[in-house]
Amino acid sequence: MNSLDEICINTLRFLAVDAVERAHSGHPGLPLDAAPMAYVLWTRFLRHNPRNPLWLNRDRFVLSAGHGCALLYALLHMTGYDLSLDDLKRFRQWGSKTPGHPEYGKTPGVEATTGPLGQGFAMGVGMALAERHLSSCFNRPGFSLVDHYTYAIVSDGDLMEGISSEAASLAGTLGLGKLVYLYDNNHISIEGDTDLAFTESVQHRFEAYGWHVQPVANGNDIGAIEHAIQIARSEWSRPSLLLIRSHIGYGSPKQDSASAHGEPLGKEALKATKKTLGWPLEPEFYIPEEAQAYFQAALTKGAHWEMEWNEMFDAYQKEHPDLAAILQRLLHHELPGGWDENLPLFSTKDGQMATRDASGKVMNALAEKLPVLIGGSADLSPSTKTTLMGYSDFGFDQFCGRNIHFGVREHAMGAIVNGMALHGAILPYGATFLIFSDYMRPPIRLAALMQTHSIFIFTHDSIGLGEDGPTHQPVEQLTSLRAIPGLVVMRPADANETRVCWQIAVSHRGPVALVLSRQKLPVLDPSHYPIVSGVERGAYILAEAQAARPDLILIGTGSEVSLLLQARERLIKKNVHSRVVSMPSWELFDAQQREYQEGILMPGIPKLAVEAAAPLGWRKYVGDAGDIICMNRFGASAPGETVMHELGFNVENVVTHAMALLP
Repeated sequence: MNSLDEICINTLRFLAVDAVERAHSGHPGLPLDAAPMAYVLWTRFLRHNPRNPLWLNRDRFVLSAGHGCALLYALLHMTGYDLSLDDLKRFRQWGSKTPGHPEYGKTPGVEATTGPLGQGFAMGVGMALAERHLSSCFNRPGFSLVDHYTYAIVSDGDLMEGISSEAASLAGTLGLGKLVYLYDNNHISIEGDTDLAFTESVQHRFEAYGWHVQPVANGNDIGAIEHAIQIARSEWSRPSLLLIRSHIGYGSPKQDSASAHGEPLGKEALKATKKTLGWPLEPEFYIPEEAQAYFQAALTKGAHWEMEWNEMFDAYQKEHPDLAAILQRLLHHELPGGWDENLPLFSTKDGQMATRDASGKVMNALAEKLPVLIGGSADLSPSTKTTLMGYSDFGFDQFCGRNIHFGVREHAMGAIVNGMALHGAILPYGATFLIFSDYMRPPIRLAALMQTHSIFIFTHDSIGLGEDGPTHQPVEQLTSLRAIPGLVVMRPADANETRVCWQIAVSHRGPVALVLSRQKLPVLDPSHYPIVSGVERGAYILAEAQAARPDLILIGTGSEVSLLLQARERLIKKNVHSRVVSMPSWELFDAQQREYQEGILMPGIPKLAVEAAAPLGWRKYVGDAGDIICMNRFGASAPGETVMHELGFNVENVVTHAMALLP
């Protein structure tokens, strides 16, 4: 290591450690041990433009070990991103651009929100998958428009989490060769030495997944790290993992101890560390001029790389104008004109139809106009109806294919979908049964936090799925999804509501969960009901009372809406005039003006909500005087109609509850 390398590495180390110390909070251990590998990657390999963090063909870098974010912030500041030294000094403070774990959209240059271990690992796989897909679809001889690597620094904790196993297995199966991960192998976790719980051979495990694995014995040997990255970059048929043996808290009195992981060094230990590594004790946040000049070269190189790419794109437009126009639209998040004009409109003549079936028909119509749409299911596409017909499978030399086989890997699927969305120029979806959304909750939560355009499709949405029984019949999952801020959940009542839900899912700039039925439902006549305008507003009057003022308001979602229409007819015979409200999306309804909300759910009118799910949350719509027919227990194994009837989702029970609300 020459003197300039050492100065630059220590600049990164102590910018990070000083930030942690000033905040009296943070993780100094990883920046101290991982700075050499990060330095080599960022200064000798990473192609990026700090002045345009969203340049399409940049290399992606994900710090999956998000607790070490002070190191990432130091890298971003030093290489010229819009992150000032004052921002570093405000690490972990209210309103700062340097939060306690990396947050996408808050800090320029942060590619993904990480911190929950393993999520960044899997999102990086999604980014590499998106790169492979787009390069296969758009690159032409002489025009490598999409040609970049995805890198990550991952930790022991990342590799312990099950999501990493799922994602690594899929990445190896697909041969995502432009995926290069640097494993900060420091042997320490919060509880102590990783031998307490993690003694497997990581090398052999990843080789079994189909990865190319290289051990690097010394995390401070930047020559060995550089050589290993060079080899990894030339391995195009397999993803690569570099096992870099490091020492947490390197150079500090806390080196190789658990206390170096999650707490500041303390003033005396910080002084000792600076002395050990030959760094000035003062001032804080010291940046030598030679280090500043060396890192700032990223600005010149980045501008040059992007300029070259723009020139290539100009030439590409002349030779391949149709492809260029599509790519331009994708880059600007623009939908093509008429993208939703030919979506199927369902008729009562079609007979009853499960909303999962309607969704499949709508998706395939959308696929014709939206080449950006790509995704798959967790080995359930025949049941979720999410195969794009006429389009090939992704993988095995068909990387422009649009059907992804995620395998039985729901957790990784959710994060990979997020990674694809973060990459850009992709509209990804992932599908499984609603009950298995529990396996996906961390990536769904992160999608909402990042506001990625991720589409999550959940079928088999209630006890109505029947014979599989309570292990597969969701009860609390709808409530759980609705509890996530920033996630739009839609449970359509029929095929035509499903059509509109898909239009919203495509045009909405944020994550969406579509919740669909397995059982067949009556088709609502779009010429009779205001479905389009109603679904867009989250709730609407499906059937008005046959009186100037309703005696009762019945509210439902999904399969229960048709039940309410039947109950309404029964109530009319009892001279009770009820309004039926379909409420496919709480979130969209809650976003409406109060005047609209009160026009739908009139104050002072008794209200009954009916939904085959947990009751939590319905009280705000029905009020203290209202009633709820929901699920306060798990389901049962029997035909779906039987289960629904026996657990109270039948006309007689709805009518009984409705009558009890009347004065």
